[in-house]
Order: sequence, then structure tokens, then C-alpha cells
Amino acid sequence: MFLHDRCRKLRDFQAGDAVMWLRAVDRSLLLQGWQDVAFINPANVVFVYMLVRELVDGEETKEAELQAAVLTCLYLSYSYMGNEISYPLKPFLVEDSKDKFWDRCLLIVNRLSSNMLRINAEPGFFTEIFTELKACGMNSASSNPNGNLPCGAA
Repeated sequence: MFLHDRCRKLRDFQAGDAVMWLRAVDRSLLLQGWQDVAFINPANVVFVYMLVRELVDGEETKEAELQAAVLTCLYLSYSYMGNEISYPLKPFLVEDSKDKFWDRCLLIVNRLSSNMLRINAEPGFFTEIFTELKACGMNSASSNPNGNLPCGAA
């Protein structure tokens, strides 16, 4: 719901689209043998959300832009939280330019490295992000007639 509410310029985007992107990558890595268990679980989704809420500003005008941003956040989440030393880049790339992908990675790391460490070190910080994400699921654009962002307005 967070992305659907934030990305109002994307007329045809549905909240389930982002879920599909995440699950497709997770399934691909499972089938290719890069991981033994699924990565997508509540704790890792909280981590992905923490990155996405900072990178996605709602100015995306194409769904492909949003997908690239979300999958970049997912890649960094795998790299930071995943069980493997490395992961293949291909499942996370949806654009031709690897440079854009790596630029987004650097932007996220430079902006959020302290929070990426903090979320695992401070249970209270994790709970704060989790509570915010949970509120995103409980609020939606239909229950928010003023057009204010119900969550993630960091």
C-alpha cells in the first residue's frame, strides 16, 4: 500500500505489482540454487521497506522506474541481510544501464548505511520501522481523503 499511495503518478500501478517483483526475484534465486530458503520474510521486508521509503519519492512517472528502484533496494537487502556472500545481479536488473543501478546502490549506501546497521543493532529502531510499515497496510488512499501520505513520509 505504501508504494501505491506514494506513487500516484503511476495510474496503472497496483500494490500487488511490487509484491510480484519481490517474489519473482526470490523464486528465481531459489530455483537457481543461490539460496536454500526464501529471503522474503517479515524481518527482511521491514529492511527492504526502510530502503524503499527513502529511495522512492513519488516522482516516478514510469512503472519501470519504480521497479528498478524497488529491485535495487531488494538487491542491497539481500547483500546485507542474506545468507550468501554474493548474489547474481541479473534477477535484480530491469533496465539496460548497470551504471544507473550502481549509482542507486551508492546513493542508498551513502544515505542509509547508519540505519542499515542500526536496524539490526537496536531492537527499538526495528520496532519503529515495523510499526510504520504495519500502519501502511492499515491505511490506504481510500481511507485518507486528504491525500496526505499515510506512512513512510520520512
